[in-house]
Amino acid sequence: MANGAPKPTDHLRRSFVYRELLTSGAHFDVENGAAVAADFGEPAREEAGARRLGLADLSPLPRVGFKGAGTADWLTEQKVSVPPESNQAIAQEDGGLAARLAPGEVLILGALAGADDLPARLSAAWAKAPIPPKSPRGFLVPRADSHAWFLLTGTDSPAMFAKMCGVDVRPAKFAAGRIAQTSIARLNGIVIRDDKGGLPAYHLLADSASAGYLWGCLHDAMAEFGGLPIGLRALRALAGSPPSEESS
Repeated sequence: MANGAPKPTDHLRRSFVYRELLTSGAHFDVENGAAVAADFGEPAREEAGARRLGLADLSPLPRVGFKGAGTADWLTEQKVSVPPESNQAIAQEDGGLAARLAPGEVLILGALAGADDLPARLSAAWAKAPIPPKSPRGFLVPRADSHAWFLLTGTDSPAMFAKMCGVDVRPAKFAAGRIAQTSIARLNGIVIRDDKGGLPAYHLLADSASAGYLWGCLHDAMAEFGGLPIGLRALRALAGSPPSEESS
């Protein structure tokens, strides 16, 4: 790592797998007050790899949860598009995602482009509401602390998932915006299909205390398919690329 380049240890908030990222040769950018893996030294190879099978760590990026009576109504008042049913996710205008895990529980993922911080806006609005509130609004859940956040991309990602998860996430069986709350490598996890660049892509959230174990399992499972870790730059390039017939 070059002198003067951002380092995970420069910031109080760090990825749960920053040591593993350093071992893999990650170069970092600062996002959300933390060092995020930007690339691993071969940007062109990563962009190509992201289309086949790539694994990105998004744990330093913003996310938040809301849970309890009145949660969906309150989020709707805050101009969030809330899915009508559990285990569904809807993209927001800023590029973020609202994932309804239960009738009274919604997970908010920030936009990968970093243009708008929806989780921060919602957290501030929740904190400023009068106490007691005029109507039920649920309570805030610090998902940025409780859950690691990875993203798997590419045409081989469903086949790789089959080695670790009993849910069939092939596009023909697992529609865009669908959520599975299931066991992944013997850990409880959340899988959300959210295609990038017209290719299959899956958010994966799991207990932050087991992030290193899960990252290692995913890394090992990718080897059969020639998968590789990718940085945020390759992921953003993929998200901005035109749709592909491969995701049908």
